[in-house]
Parts: sequence; structure tokens; C-alpha cells
Amino acid sequence: MADQNTPDIIYTKVDEAPELASASFLPIIQKFAAAAGVSVGTKDISLAGRIIAAFPENLTDAQKQSDDLAALGQLVKTPEANVIKLPNISASVPQLVAAVQELQAQGYALPDYPEDPQTDAEKEARARYDAIKGSAVNPVLREGNSDRRAAKAVKSYAQNNPHRMGDWTADSKTRVAAMDGNDFFSNEVSATLPKEATAKIVLETASGETVLKDGVSYPAGTVVDATFMNAAALDDFLAAEIEKTKAEGVLFSLHMKATMMKVSDPIIFGHAVKAWLAPVFDQFGDKLDALGVNPNQGLGALLDKVKGDADIMAAIEAVTATRPPMYMVDSDRGITNLHVPSDVIIDASMPALIRAGGKGWGPDGKEADCVCVIPDNSYAPVYDEAIKFFKESGKLNPATAGTVQNIGLMAQKAEEYGSHPTTFEIAEAGTVKMILDDGTVLHQHAVQAGDIWRSASARKAPIEDWVNLAIDRQKAEGCEAVFWLDANRAHDAELIKYVKPILEAKGVADKFQIMAPREATRAALETITKGENHIAITGNVLRDYLTDLFPILELATSAKMLSIVKLMQGGGLFETGAGGSAPKHVQQLQGENHLRWDSLGEFCALGESLQFLADARGNEKARVLGKAVDAATQGILDHNRSPSRKVGEPDNRDSHYWFARYWAEALAAQSDDAELAAYFAPIAKALAEGEDKIVAELAAAQGEAADLGGYYHTDPAKTAAVMRPSATLNAIIG
Repeated sequence: MADQNTPDIIYTKVDEAPELASASFLPIIQKFAAAAGVSVGTKDISLAGRIIAAFPENLTDAQKQSDDLAALGQLVKTPEANVIKLPNISASVPQLVAAVQELQAQGYALPDYPEDPQTDAEKEARARYDAIKGSAVNPVLREGNSDRRAAKAVKSYAQNNPHRMGDWTADSKTRVAAMDGNDFFSNEVSATLPKEATAKIVLETASGETVLKDGVSYPAGTVVDATFMNAAALDDFLAAEIEKTKAEGVLFSLHMKATMMKVSDPIIFGHAVKAWLAPVFDQFGDKLDALGVNPNQGLGALLDKVKGDADIMAAIEAVTATRPPMYMVDSDRGITNLHVPSDVIIDASMPALIRAGGKGWGPDGKEADCVCVIPDNSYAPVYDEAIKFFKESGKLNPATAGTVQNIGLMAQKAEEYGSHPTTFEIAEAGTVKMILDDGTVLHQHAVQAGDIWRSASARKAPIEDWVNLAIDRQKAEGCEAVFWLDANRAHDAELIKYVKPILEAKGVADKFQIMAPREATRAALETITKGENHIAITGNVLRDYLTDLFPILELATSAKMLSIVKLMQGGGLFETGAGGSAPKHVQQLQGENHLRWDSLGEFCALGESLQFLADARGNEKARVLGKAVDAATQGILDHNRSPSRKVGEPDNRDSHYWFARYWAEALAAQSDDAELAAYFAPIAKALAEGEDKIVAELAAAQGEAADLGGYYHTDPAKTAAVMRPSATLNAIIG
């Protein structure tokens, strides 16, 4: 049971642009919700908050924070849970280090992040930091499966106001490059456990046995996978693709997920950095080691460490001159695709490139075709097939396109591929074995030094819940529904053994198809091109990828999706969209006090949360509030009140004023609850009469640099002053 003091709705404190927007929007939510007897509290799951909570013994009493993520992790396992979760940073090592340094500068006596821990204290600090980095939040909170789709109002707006799409041509040189073997896809083995078991993962070598991980527990019915990527094959592939890209005269780009797959993908990223600068590493390997260079952290960190060595810098320049031009994150600042692992995240970078007609930005500041390097073949075919489809058919028309919804398997850490603690970079050639407590060798692989071995799992209850959620959504929508599962892939074959009997037992097998991801991609694109709808029923990683790919093509953004997690114990988790562009938004705010973050995802999640609360608690006033949220969201879209990208034009704060006004007006006009109508009538009147003054006060705030007191750990008072600059609006809201 949840604590009696737990607020009715938890609104998460996160990072970057969504958190800045909260400073403006949350007071509005709390004011309106209180009228329905609904309390709205916060829990801090920001990167800085999680770092602070991890080292209480280092801090003063005033600095200490409770472990809010752990508390939320318990809450989501109760029927009372009602959480609005904003996007948080899935921190790469460079981001984690930057956040620690900022906190240290603010007086927090935190240990440095140990790159190469030697002492027990350093190993202990490293273990705590490793638990924070990457996608550490979502697996804790996602005690249910994912239902993501475009809200009807958002989809209608996108069709009536189609965004710009880049032109595709049949002769585009853009292509996807993936390994043709010896990757995670080709080496995967999978089994479903007939009974509860505990496993240990060991590496047997000529010199003995090393226990990589012990005491991994699985309930009966768990699908357990194991696989590895051969490092030598990866290096050969990368070297060959660099040369092929040069011969083709296009941009070289690498697309990874170094945040969610926080152990495996930074290592692969490091291999790409070494492949790009192979002659430099061959000549100066010992020197680079002595300088503390870790290629996994990217080219930017490498350049920072070697900038004082003229010989190495000259060698880097010489090698770069022989390489193909590289896809750039920021050509004006010289930030390449290989600079920072977290700068180019595949689920954001590939859809943006596809939407742009297969173009990426080169070092000359011009757009060009690209080779998109996605080493592992598990899901590279999705992007490969999408590119082939658009080369054949031309760009998607958002004005007439249907929509792809997603039902995603993710509950209880399902398919957490490449994450700590069951992913390892192999230190010595030998055999990795997964051995069950009864002595059974479940999986084994012969591996070489440097190979990347990983295991992942999906439990029976989440799998069954996922299939049943898909059945419910298909019944509600009545459209094409496809399980994106490859019968020739080991893991997917085990899932199919669950899927088919459930569909048959429910008498709905004829309403679903099962297709491998490549074929499903084409089916979905053909369907939405005809203006019809498709439900993609996928595992965790594809859930992540597709709920960016299709929304970015259909809506121009993935931040405006309805993202509902029906928690398995009866609660609700309402996610507000993606935060991939949030860093650029913060930079603009700091430079010119304009925040272009669009809170439409927060509006959608708020409406769902209030409706869920009404159903769960029988609070009819909350239902009235939720219906009025939908009306306010429609008002934002109908009257084009979303933020502009340019300074001097309406921004995020303006959109919150208009949302509050439309919300109050809808509540004042409704006839379901006279008490609420009477309460909000004067608020609506004050917001309308104060329009000129409020808009002027918000506009006057823009143009100058904004001091937030930090980036990862902002000062609350300074942030409130920046994000609530209208005294007139503040007086009405309180």
C-alpha cells in the first residue's frame, strides 16, 4: 500500500528543458487540481538528485536528499500509483562526470568518477555511479507495459498543418550498413525456463574460472537470452565501412544507443573512434594510455586529453584528411558524430535523417547523403527497409498519413539489452557459460578477448500482460495489428511460443499477424501511406525506436505522444514524450532567455492522469478537470499557441499562460460540476482580462542571458524567477 501522505499525483522532477518548463507549469497544475481536492507532489529523479542521494555520508544535512527513485520504485508496485513521468537524462559517462563536477563546484563533497578504480573506496564509488548512469530510471518505474500513440487532437493538427519533409530520390546514396555475422543478432541463443532458477555467469579460460555474475534469479517461465559481438569482426566491419563511405563520396555516421544500452554500446562507440583514428592508435597507443584516453568516451574527450601533444594532434589531422567527411552534430562548433556517445542516439538521429530525405549535415555546413552505420543486425533492418521504401515511394505526406501506435513489452526490466549488470567486455579468450543452480549449462559461447557478451530476459507475467494489452488495443482500434517478431531469431521464437496460444485461446488469432521487423516495417509504411492505421506490438528496444521513428515522420516530434504505462498492480504511469532535443533548448534559454520546449506531451499526460484518478478513486471533480485538460490542449493546437523556435516570439511560458486560460475557460463553461464552474469563472475572467499585460511581461523577459544557477543542478529561486516572469500571471495562479 502507498503511504497515506503520498500525493494523489506524483509529478517527477527531472532534467534540462522539461524540468525548466515544470517551474512554470507545475504551479498551474497544483492550483487547478486543488479545486478538485487533488494533491500534486514531486519526486526528484533527476541525474543530480540521484547522484546526491547516492552519497549521503559525504554531505551536510542541508545537502542530503532522499532516494526518491527507490521510493517511486515501490509506489509503482501499488494500485495507488499515479505518476506523471517527464523525460530524464539517461546519462552517458561524460554527462555523469559533468554533473558531478558541477555539484562539486556548488560545494557538494562528492568523490570524482573513477575512470580506472584501484582502491576499495574508488571501486565502491564507481559501483554507485554505475548504478546511476544510463537508463537507470525507466527500468525501476516501468512496472507495466507501454501503450504509446498520438493523441487524436495532435494527429488531427499534424494532418491539418503538415510539417516540412525532405525529398527522397531513387538515386539517393544514403544506406544502412550492418554486420553480416558475428554480431549480437547472429550469435543469440534463448530458452524459456520451465521452473524458477538462479544462474551464475562464468568465464572459463586456460588460466581458470572467473565468476562474472552470481545469483541472477529468474521466476518460472522467464525467457533468458545470451549472445555476444565478436570484437575483431566489429573492427573489420568498421574499417571496411569507412573505406566504402569514402569511395561513395558521402557522409560517415554511426548510430548507437549509448544511454539505454549503457555497457555494450559505449564499447562499440569506442571501437568506432579507434577505427576512425586507427593509425594514431597504432603509433601512439602507449602514449594515449598514459594520457588516460578512453575511446569509449568519444572523440571530444580524446581531443581534450591530447591537445597539448603536437605530435598526436598532427597525426590526428593527417588521418582525418584521409577519411570521408563525417556527419556532424554541430558543424559550426566542429562537433562530430563521434565526439560524445550520448550526442547521437539512434532513436532520434535515424528518424531525423529519414525525415530529412536521407540527408545529414556535413562539416561544410551542407546537407549530404549518409552511410548509417548500425553494427548489430537485430534492428538495423527496420531503418534499412524504411530508407528503401522512401527511395521507391518518395517522402511520406503527413497531411494524409495514417498512424502507427505501439504496444511495447518493457515491464520488470524486460529485454534490457546491453545494460549493467549482465553485459561484459571479455578480458581473456575462453568460454562464457550461464549455469543454473542445478548445474545445467543454459547457454555458452566461445569468446575472444575484447568480445562483448550480454544476457537479457523477459518474465512470463509481463509477456502475458503485453499480449493481453495488445488484444485490448486492437479491439478498441479495429485496425491492422502486427507482432514485430522474427521467427528466425532465438529470442523472438521464444516469445512467439507465448503469443500464439494466448491469441488462439482468446479467439482473436485472425486479427493479428506476426512479421519479422523488416517485413513489418514495410507493412506499416504501406498502411499509413494509404491513410490507415497500424498497431506495432514490439519488444522493449523496438518500442523505444518506433515511438520516435513514426511520430517524427507523422508529427515532426515524438514529444507529443500519449504514453500510458498500465502498471501491472493497477496503478498508472503517464509518460510525457521524448527529451532528445532538450540540451539545445537549455542552451538557447541560457543564451537568450527563450525556451522553445513544447509541453504538449505534459498536457496529454495530465489529462490521462486525471481521468485515471477519477476512475481509480471515484473523484468526479478530477474527471471534469481531465475533460477540461483535453479541451485546453485542443485550444492550444487550434489557436497555434505552441512555442516558437525564435527569440522574441512566444515560447514555453506563453503556451502555459494560454493553457491555463483555456483550461479555466473550459471549467467555467462546463455544466457537470457547478461548484467547479463557479470557482473557475473569476480565474478565467482574470486570465482573459490580463492578457495584454501578461503577454507583455512574458515578452519583456526574453533577449538577455538567463542565470539558472547551474545546468544539471539549477537554483530553484533563480529558475522560478526565469520561468515565472509575469507578476500578473503569478498573482492569479498564486
